[in-house]
Amino acid sequence: MLLAALLAAGLAAGCTSGGSDDGRGPRESPGATRDGDGHPPVLAVKIDNAPAARPPSGLDAADVVYVEQVEGGLSRLMAVYATRLPESVGPVRSARESDLELLRQFDEPLLAFSGAQSKLLPLIDEAPLTPVDPRSEADAFTRDSGRAAPHNLYLRPDRVLDDPPGKDALTTGFREGPTPSGGTPEEEVTVRFPAARFTFTWSGADRNWKVSMDGSPANTRDGDRLTAATVVVQDVTVRSSGFRDFLGNNTPYTETVGSGKATVLRDGRAYPASWSRPSAEDGTSLTSPDGDPVNVAAGPVWVLLTSAR
Repeated sequence: MLLAALLAAGLAAGCTSGGSDDGRGPRESPGATRDGDGHPPVLAVKIDNAPAARPPSGLDAADVVYVEQVEGGLSRLMAVYATRLPESVGPVRSARESDLELLRQFDEPLLAFSGAQSKLLPLIDEAPLTPVDPRSEADAFTRDSGRAAPHNLYLRPDRVLDDPPGKDALTTGFREGPTPSGGTPEEEVTVRFPAARFTFTWSGADRNWKVSMDGSPANTRDGDRLTAATVVVQDVTVRSSGFRDFLGNNTPYTETVGSGKATVLRDGRAYPASWSRPSAEDGTSLTSPDGDPVNVAAGPVWVLLTSAR
């Protein structure tokens, strides 16, 4: 009864999940999920990025953070964990159709989310991933009484995975390696979405990009500044989908299969690049105008999926 009440509160505040009975059958516990080699899968978590949801928890432990456009031109985050699992991640929010294509690059990943539109739920269940939500794994989620719904749902990763799968599970296609040649010195770069913006400021002393959101420094709930070793600004097609939110706004679909232009930020420089992902099962390669690989630095990678500027 308590779980049903909490879910209802989240829906009333804007979480786009289906009704209390979505017709979904029993599923295997995520903790038992392993790939063909017996390794645990990566964990992907949909994280709320509305101002009322900040600061987030556990985002600093992510290996990759994808930034995607949602309704109203706002942004939402998908954090991917492979090398370490934080104590708590959130606030957790709803899934989108685009997530299914984006996650096909990983082998049977776990997708943690708060809910989804009722007609999207069957697509999630049919996708090659393991859904983790409050209906399937109630014990893995907690509510913060100090925050208002829907910005108060948090995942306990240790309740769905015993151990992180390790770096080999990060089949993103990004290649870690030496700094590319060339590039343009940059101290600060701002990436804009229709109703959101992210700024990355280079710190030579710390050798990382410090993240700001909508003009304010982005910190964790522990007070640590969010940072990125590499930032990939990926020009993609963002089109209308067949889904709408509870207010009737169309849900954008971000196409991550294909090719296009990109800018890679690392080591205080910006590198022009091209991205290519031939199929959903492939990772994304980054190449220079001369066709050479553009390597990413060791550490967190932030990927901003923006419509062509």
